[in-house]
Amino acid sequence: MSLITLEINTNGENFYEITPQASSALSQQLPDSKSGIMYLYVPHTSCALTITEAYDPTAVHDMKCFLKQIAPENLHFIQHTAEGKDDSPSHMKSILLNHSLHIPIEDGKLLLGTWQGIFLTEFRANKHIRKVYLKFIFD
Repeated sequence: MSLITLEINTNGENFYEITPQASSALSQQLPDSKSGIMYLYVPHTSCALTITEAYDPTAVHDMKCFLKQIAPENLHFIQHTAEGKDDSPSHMKSILLNHSLHIPIEDGKLLLGTWQGIFLTEFRANKHIRKVYLKFIFD
């Protein structure tokens, strides 16, 4: 199967759910076997991928606040500010999450939990177009 590239437009720091796009890509690539693994990868250093609760928006709000607490913009030791005051904190947040995910596929569906969703987590204040690469491995 070929590599699929999703382009996600971001409008600042936030969690952007990409489960619908990933599921749509799966349905377009699905062979007769209907089981395997979806691999996702984001080639950026100031955003990441994660799986978290997608049902209640307050869960995502809490995750955003948590990450801001761990890597605020006003840390006294920050030197890397070439692209703004959120430059280094965005990298700090990205190393706490993932740049890649792999999700099992069974019966033609992603094996996500009842409340789970796949998110691109943007850590920069400015708008970006982020790439997420998808690759499918089928049995």
